[in-house]
Amino acid sequence: MSSSFGQLFRITSFGESHGGGVGVILDGCPAGLEISAEEIQVELDRRRPGQSLLTTPRQEEDLIEIFSGLQSGVTLGTPIGMMVRNKDARPSSYSGFAQVYRPSHADYTYQAKYGQRAASGGGRASARETIARVAGGAIAAKLLRTAFPELRVTAWVESVHQVRCPEFNPTLVTREMVEANPVRCPDAETAKVMFETIDRARRDRDSVGGVVTCLAQGLPPGWGEPVFDKLEAELAKAMLSLPASKGFEIGSGFAGTLLRGSEHNDEFYMRGEQVATRTNRSGGVQGGISNGEPISFRVAFKPTATIGKPQATVDDSGAEVELAAKGRHDPCVLPRAVPIVEAMTWLVLADAYLRQRARAGAASG
Repeated sequence: MSSSFGQLFRITSFGESHGGGVGVILDGCPAGLEISAEEIQVELDRRRPGQSLLTTPRQEEDLIEIFSGLQSGVTLGTPIGMMVRNKDARPSSYSGFAQVYRPSHADYTYQAKYGQRAASGGGRASARETIARVAGGAIAAKLLRTAFPELRVTAWVESVHQVRCPEFNPTLVTREMVEANPVRCPDAETAKVMFETIDRARRDRDSVGGVVTCLAQGLPPGWGEPVFDKLEAELAKAMLSLPASKGFEIGSGFAGTLLRGSEHNDEFYMRGEQVATRTNRSGGVQGGISNGEPISFRVAFKPTATIGKPQATVDDSGAEVELAAKGRHDPCVLPRAVPIVEAMTWLVLADAYLRQRARAGAASG
């Protein structure tokens, strides 16, 4: 079941990077929701390769096919099946090192676990698998925006390598600001420096990493399950399941360890008739449950593992070899990670919403 995610709003992804395609089965979406392929395509277009110099030149239209679960554009309440067919797969690009373990890839660990592996593009370990997450996340977003029109999820690139955004009010960031440049950084001047940093790494046949920040606004209080299924725990699992992710922190995160409790606590007050907090170092979650404040978290992504520089490694016979990887890869995953982080956030929140709705229904019954 490692290819499934969610309890009541549940996706199961399938497919490999250089196979016939990648798809998702979405189970648990309520009946009666209007959804179109065009709405899903908008999000897939934000994720797809070949967008700019900063992304892999692999040319894929990533056109979504919906083959079950809808009738006349309305969900039936039955499993929704969606698929994107691979058009520009080139498994031959990997033939030269099919027996070599690429540094910091999943080649060796997949071989250790299964006794074999998909040598072309990493198979299931490829970021191409995230097509399934983005398609499912688009439906989760439609479900939640229909039920909660004020609910908004926005992610952006906060830092690339050693280049960081200046401090600003994150609640003012809009999708339009994020999409205004290929880096997906809301600060235009910083985005230019980030672009140069990524492009320099690309020309050097190298790569860089960074941090994506995400803000979810408009959630009601009460979502999330105590103890093991805390809302921040579900978000952490979602984000750390993404390719190349290496860290997650919510609210004050690690910086909060530098404060005393008197400095860190979020004091309550009444905002009209609503309980609110004067600060948001908790990141919108307390006791694993949303408190109505914006949910704020950050995800760290490592430098892309595939680089053109020669590196020492071993092959599957144990012989030491040198590898200069070929193929088409992003010099930095951050720009394309933004819509994926948003999609996973929508999936977590949709599941939390349905679980809370089920709890309320059980209580009223």
